[in-house]
Amino acid sequence: MTAAAPFNMAAHVLATAPTCPDKVALGVLGPARASRWSYARLEGAVRGVATGLLRAGLEPGDRVLLRLGNTQDFPVAFLACLSVDLVPVPTSSQLTGTEVTALCTALAPAAVIAGEGIALPDHPAPVIPAAQLAAWHDLPPAEFAMGDPDRPGYVIYTSGTAGRPRGVVHAHRAILARQHMIQGWYGLTPEDRVLHAGAFNWTYTLGTGLLDPWTMGATALVPAPGTDSRALPLLLKRHDATIFAAAPGVYRQILRAPLAPMPKLRHGLSAGEKLPETIRTAWQDATGTQIHEAFGLSECSTFISGAPGTPAPPGTLGFPQPGRRIALIDAHGAEADHGSIAIHRTDPGLMLGYLGHPDETAARYCGDWFLTGDIGSRTTDGAIRYEGRADDMMNAGGYRVSPIEVETALAAHHGIDEAAAVEVSIKADTTVIAAFYTGPAALIEADLATFASERLARYKTPRLFIHRASLPRGANNKLLRRRLRQEWETTDGQA
Repeated sequence: MTAAAPFNMAAHVLATAPTCPDKVALGVLGPARASRWSYARLEGAVRGVATGLLRAGLEPGDRVLLRLGNTQDFPVAFLACLSVDLVPVPTSSQLTGTEVTALCTALAPAAVIAGEGIALPDHPAPVIPAAQLAAWHDLPPAEFAMGDPDRPGYVIYTSGTAGRPRGVVHAHRAILARQHMIQGWYGLTPEDRVLHAGAFNWTYTLGTGLLDPWTMGATALVPAPGTDSRALPLLLKRHDATIFAAAPGVYRQILRAPLAPMPKLRHGLSAGEKLPETIRTAWQDATGTQIHEAFGLSECSTFISGAPGTPAPPGTLGFPQPGRRIALIDAHGAEADHGSIAIHRTDPGLMLGYLGHPDETAARYCGDWFLTGDIGSRTTDGAIRYEGRADDMMNAGGYRVSPIEVETALAAHHGIDEAAAVEVSIKADTTVIAAFYTGPAALIEADLATFASERLARYKTPRLFIHRASLPRGANNKLLRRRLRQEWETTDGQA
């Protein structure tokens, strides 16, 4: 799907509001009560805040740093900026002042919208308190700024080379790529009530949990700040959620306790990291519903997934969404059945580039294909099997080994909650596969080796088994295998 100029992302998201003004657009769900916003209230708040931002002296093209938590202020500020061609920059509320100050060097924000108690950058940009937004809700509505769909819309941050945060610039047209997910992943209808358990600064939550339901005229449900994951099943039942979206780690936490019936739930969605088959099976056994997984990245929306009616074959991510052009690019730059997962440069969801780093942007392309850095293989039925990040792939006796395959085998052990397979250096010229795992207690290493050898070829079987209280994860709950390797080699290993 492509946009014909003029176009505005916020106008597209809110286009259904005039047709269903009294319908609940947003429910912020607390343990005892919920705050509900109608479509009319949402649109009025967005356009009123947009007027307030312009009156505050901001001009089209200015970047606005969002330092906000999981409250309604976040999507209102995000869409208000987009409405009048300001460029919102969502960031995690968990970032320290030092971290967010470092981002501002290249970002050069014209203003900061900040929630109470959230760390601010050491930067001269004026700070607009989140409380000010409420005072702007009733201002005269700003007109949507229409223009080139390829102009910058928003910036998000992701870890680039060597873990350095990179600003990813997306165009207004990015919202159109998400239309391929409506049936290619969600099976979303205007009657759905979508509950997403994630931080708003994460594009998975922002898109799947808010923008896409609003584009369809559906209802978005979000847990109130501070909600414990153990309360999510009750919220799903109490508020008649029909679709639940979360990262695999959230599903894992929920499944630690028996689940109450959720009669309205149609299915779950998962993204952010590979969904272990053990979690998929346990969820289906507990709820009678499937989890549909999707693959994407900060630089592009999700574009491979399972969906209602076309579930992913076991052990795969699913199929390319209808309308998306993807390929697997081998080491010679040719399309193949195994290689780096890539998406065509014409995809509307693909970023404009890394902020201030054109060379790094260019390096991600192989001809017309954007390389994700993730390795996959194509099955005979056209599904894509995920094998891990290219820099997480392991080498054992000359064979390339996917960490996902090793972790999947170990996850079947009753004493293991989570596993991470990593290639570590034990001396200057020797590396081995190590398995880090969590569970109630450390297990006998010889027993684990036997268990693994019954499920994996000898060269894939870990040589080290290391119990950990927890595995390191990033702000978006992604497993950090590189950090495991670095920590072990500098503190526990012999390297």
